[in-house]
Amino acid sequence: MTAYIARRLLLMIPTLFGIMVINFVVVQLAPGGPIEQVIAQLTGEGTSITERITRTGTGDTLAVTQMQDGGPGRYRGAQGLDPEFIKELEVRFGFDKPMHERFIKMMGNYITLDFGDSFFRDRPVVELVIEKMPVSISLGIWTTLLVYLISIPLGVAKAVRDGSRFDIWTSAVVIVGNAIPSFLFAVILLVVFAGGSYFDWFPLRGLVSENWREMPWPELVLDYLWHMVLPITAMVIGGFATLTMLTKNSFLDQINQQYVVTAKSKGLSEGRVLYGHIFRNAMLIVIAGFPSAFISILFTGSVLIEIIFSLDGLGLLGFEAAFARDYPVMFGTLFFFSLLGLGMGLIGDLMYTVIDPRITFERVGA
Repeated sequence: MTAYIARRLLLMIPTLFGIMVINFVVVQLAPGGPIEQVIAQLTGEGTSITERITRTGTGDTLAVTQMQDGGPGRYRGAQGLDPEFIKELEVRFGFDKPMHERFIKMMGNYITLDFGDSFFRDRPVVELVIEKMPVSISLGIWTTLLVYLISIPLGVAKAVRDGSRFDIWTSAVVIVGNAIPSFLFAVILLVVFAGGSYFDWFPLRGLVSENWREMPWPELVLDYLWHMVLPITAMVIGGFATLTMLTKNSFLDQINQQYVVTAKSKGLSEGRVLYGHIFRNAMLIVIAGFPSAFISILFTGSVLIEIIFSLDGLGLLGFEAAFARDYPVMFGTLFFFSLLGLGMGLIGDLMYTVIDPRITFERVGA
């Protein structure tokens, strides 16, 4: 097992490097960038983003807007601007160096855990990530736990009652839930339950109320849970379908195995056979996938939900960074979360051996 872990850890290095190279090249070659945003603001061609940057060597500040296409002459719209000012911007954003030098410098900084400062927020990337982390972790943990708590019992019940009316109508519910996009369901929840057109039962935005810190601790918990109801419901509704059917199919596959027939022939009760023999084998693939499911929900499934419910989390941070071409935030978070995802993948594999010690990743005969 130690040799397998060592191999996986070593394999993470080229994998992470490949992820960073591909994304760096694609983003750098894409039209629009931080310099184009400044030029667009100065020439009146931009629209809106309300962040600011500081010009190197001066106390002036420039509002940043939506990025514009590069166009002819390297920077479209740069006509009439002082070439020295353009060079100053290039130095400020690091574009005075070739692409490969920028990449080598960036990766060297990342190895020492120096993720730099945001272009347009004038704050360290690590500080921004830590500040946004509680929102995304709240969404990820609650959604993943609820999805598993709903899907596993429902999948087991469907497997035991395969072909019954219960199995048919729950399958219909699962299909409908899977067919509705989470962001559309989120909008429906807002309209119905957050003061849209019907009820005003839940808050419209935020993770907690503005006076949250002034509340006694029981109200702190209730206020937090009160704000979590709608976004978590929106994320859970479309997340349990796949896991439910996976659980059902895993149980059906195990129910037809010979060891189950043998256990029943010995006079064991239905519950003993189901939870004492079948459950452990059937749940192997389901439970072992928990780390990967959490990462998927945490960093990919919550972007639109955070935007709709005005939750200032990592999803919204990544969206705004990509929209504004805030390269330090984009690549810093990509490096961190790619590394985290690779680590969670290794943990997911190791969970197979925890659930079933008979499984080994060592080479036979080695």
